Amino acid sequence: MRKLVVSEFLTLDGVMQGPGDPNEDRSGGFDQGGWQLAFFDDVFGRTLLDGFANAGGFLLGRRTYEIFAAYWPNQPAEDPVAGPLNSLPKHVVSTTLQEPLAWQNSSLISGSVADEVASLKDQPGKEIQVIGSGELVQTLIRNELVDEYRLMIHPIVLGNGKRLFREGGTPARMRLVDTKTTTTGVLILTYEPIAGAAAAATPAAATASSDR
Repeated sequence: MRKLVVSEFLTLDGVMQGPGDPNEDRSGGFDQGGWQLAFFDDVFGRTLLDGFANAGGFLLGRRTYEIFAAYWPNQPAEDPVAGPLNSLPKHVVSTTLQEPLAWQNSSLISGSVADEVASLKDQPGKEIQVIGSGELVQTLIRNELVDEYRLMIHPIVLGNGKRLFREGGTPARMRLVDTKTTTTGVLILTYEPIAGAAAAATPAAATASSDR
């Protein structure tokens, strides 16, 4: 079975929206895009490249797919990020896009996301990576399809924006399996969900919490 990995840039307060460009995602009135760029260093770059080396394909939501499809096909083939993104299979979840998709090696998932992603995971090959794609990730979390989270937590607080783990989300416990720190203070944390381990508080823990 192939591993499904969610890889995200996050702020300290959990925001994942618009890390790469001021105009990347202004939905909901978000005007703080591009917050990730100031924190890039060699450690961060090596980590990204190591991640791409393990990729056998990508699973993307419509918004992230359209942003990537407008940029990466126009980059040099020798670019270490453009290379895998352009050449590897891309599975796009959308009910509004139609095939054929313009970006090479792209296919559409428009039916049951849970069933089709589970089928992809059953195929042989390297891991399936999810980048950005905030709404799609919520579906994957609800259906317990995520095998690993690679979270790059930046030392910045924005106060608003779309978050990876949202109010009313599915309780879960995680196992920390790897950690790195960049020279700019970014924590690169790798977590695996613990199967069947809901994060519900025990009565004692709940009582202690309410007393604070």
